[in-house]
Amino acid sequence: MSKKLDAIDRRLLALLQENAETPLATLAEAVNLSTSPCWRRVQALRERGYITRHVALADRGKLNLGVTVFVSVKTSQHNPAWLEQFREAVRQIPEVLELYRMSGEVDYLLRVVVPDIAAYDGVYQRLIRSVALSDVSSSFAMEELKFTTALPLDYAS
Repeated sequence: MSKKLDAIDRRLLALLQENAETPLATLAEAVNLSTSPCWRRVQALRERGYITRHVALADRGKLNLGVTVFVSVKTSQHNPAWLEQFREAVRQIPEVLELYRMSGEVDYLLRVVVPDIAAYDGVYQRLIRSVALSDVSSSFAMEELKFTTALPLDYAS
C-alpha cells in the first residue's frame, strides 16, 4: 500500500470515525474489498498513525453534564515555567475537556463541561487558586448546533 491515503483508506477512516465498532465484514463490503485486505488496510492505518485510539463517546446529558462553558484566559506571564504550571493545573481538572493556546487577545481557551453554574464556579475557583491569571472570561453555550468528533478527510495525504 502506498504511503498516501487513497479513496479506500479515506472511506475506511470515515466509517471508523462514525463507529469504531463497525464489524470488519461491514467495512469490507462498504469499500468493496474482502475481509483480509480490508483488515490489512485498517492495521496499516493504525501503524501509520492515522488511527490513534478507539474511544467510547458518552452521553453528556445522561451524565448530568449539560452545560458547556468556553473559558478565555489571559496571563501576563509568558514563560515555560508558568505554562507548565498552568498545563498541570488544567490536567487536574477533569471538567476541562480541551485546552488551546491562542493567538490574538486571548492567551488560552478552555472547553469545560459541568452540570450547572455552581459546578462551573467550583472549576473556576480551582483554576484561579492553582495559577496566576490576569483575566478569566466565561461564556456559556446556549445551544449546541453542531458537535462531531469526525475529522474532515479531504486534506489528508
